[in-house]
Amino acid sequence: MDPRCGGHWESSSEDVTRSLLPLHDITADGDARRSSCPPLVASLLANGYLSIAAGPLAAALICALVDLGPEHAAARNMLGVLAWVFIWWITDAVPLAVASMAPLFLFPVFGVSSADAVAKAYMDDVISLVLGSFILALAIEHYNIHRRLALNITSLFCGDPVKPALLLLGICGTTMFISMWIHNTPCTVMMMPVATGILQRLPGDAAAGADAREFRRFSKAVVLGVVYASAIGGMATLTGTGANIILVGMWSTYFPEQEPITFSSWMSFGLPMSLLLFAALWATLCLMYCSSNTGRALSAYLDRTHLRRELSLLGPMAFAEKMVLAVFGGLIVLWMTRSITDDIPGWSVLFHGNVGDGTVTIMMATLLFIIPSGKSDGEKLMDWAKCRRLQWHIVLLLGAGFAIADGFKTSGLTDILAGWLGFLRGAPALAVAPVACVFSGLITEFTSDDATTTLVLPLLAELGRSVGVHPLLLMVPGAVGAQLSYLLPTGSPGNSVGFSTGYVTIKDMVVTGMPIKIVGVAALTLLLPTLGVAVFGMDQKV
Repeated sequence: MDPRCGGHWESSSEDVTRSLLPLHDITADGDARRSSCPPLVASLLANGYLSIAAGPLAAALICALVDLGPEHAAARNMLGVLAWVFIWWITDAVPLAVASMAPLFLFPVFGVSSADAVAKAYMDDVISLVLGSFILALAIEHYNIHRRLALNITSLFCGDPVKPALLLLGICGTTMFISMWIHNTPCTVMMMPVATGILQRLPGDAAAGADAREFRRFSKAVVLGVVYASAIGGMATLTGTGANIILVGMWSTYFPEQEPITFSSWMSFGLPMSLLLFAALWATLCLMYCSSNTGRALSAYLDRTHLRRELSLLGPMAFAEKMVLAVFGGLIVLWMTRSITDDIPGWSVLFHGNVGDGTVTIMMATLLFIIPSGKSDGEKLMDWAKCRRLQWHIVLLLGAGFAIADGFKTSGLTDILAGWLGFLRGAPALAVAPVACVFSGLITEFTSDDATTTLVLPLLAELGRSVGVHPLLLMVPGAVGAQLSYLLPTGSPGNSVGFSTGYVTIKDMVVTGMPIKIVGVAALTLLLPTLGVAVFGMDQKV
């Protein structure tokens, strides 16, 4: 996942990345090189017009040079549209939201699908789930519930004297838990000030000798722990990251006759996967950044008193906070009980299966605009002014992903891909699944996890059909692999947030992230043919 796919709630993702990444001075050589460019070329580069033109140029070349046969003109055009959209996504030629709206005019113009058909992909139950979750997350942020929770749990794990391993467990565990219920990017943005606030108690460069080294190592562990725990927690639920949402949407698009992936069914698989990754994260941080002297060095500057002082400044929990927590807790219960097992169908049976996870999410979010805040007459827990920071670019990106999935199907491109992948028939599924995860995991280090998921899932769905295995045996590894973006600052907005603090380097991210990434692939290889088969019914024929 890259910085274009998320960011602080208050601004667009592009603004966040540019403000958080370190700014480097332009050298004299750089000025000389720039001045040597012709004015027209310099203007085109400065305004990004070359990147903008690269999209339609790629589409034109594909439409002119690729020959899939006269009966597959729509499929050829679909390839051109894909190239156009993905180049704009990858190069950031236009804002992410604008690039994500491109299918709304490209599909009808290129004859892929009608205007009505592509527009419908931008609003379904999955999009409702995301919108409602964003509104609830804004309410949690507005009333500082996330900060109160973080300080409570972290002070519980601090220890007296300080136990670095337990403190890391508290910080990372809190981050993971919060990220399970809101998007991992805002979770990182919310938790990083809490984490760096703790680190600011340390003397940093003012310390000398071995203590200074211990402070630097522990600071790296805290920052990396927040970044990676946020990504790991998001993997556990459908609301934690866009990749899971895209998987659910594409599964229902390609295989509408199959049992849908629900919030509870995904959590039954995603939570154990996240817990294994979290254990690997904690062990890696403790082994690499904590020594026998770390606790002694930290105890002189960091204790529970600081955390409790920060907590006391928040004051007692107000009525509004309690009501937001009640609404959020009620939503979690509804998510978990909508569909339980075949023998215990859940409450959705009362509505003949007409309701979805998005239905109850919007319903509970609506309550926030009805329940009074208790602060003044007529004031509600939320008003639309507080929602001005909704991440519409994420919503539009998800809609674009669903539209592309529909385009693959309606244009006939899926049938062509199935023919191309026919040579893989007979390949062992358990050998192909880890390869799919690694393939997706490599791409996601350079582009967004959402864009990666959108790109690889249609291919993996057709690969599953060609190989003759259940498509989820490949689609789930593709979605999970897209979330294993741990190596580079460009891997995700959360990575950029951590890198911008100045506590970590790219080398730190690579060295720490690589073992976690390897464990992720191994955990998927272990859980998918066992727990995954039971949860998703992958032993049944599609």
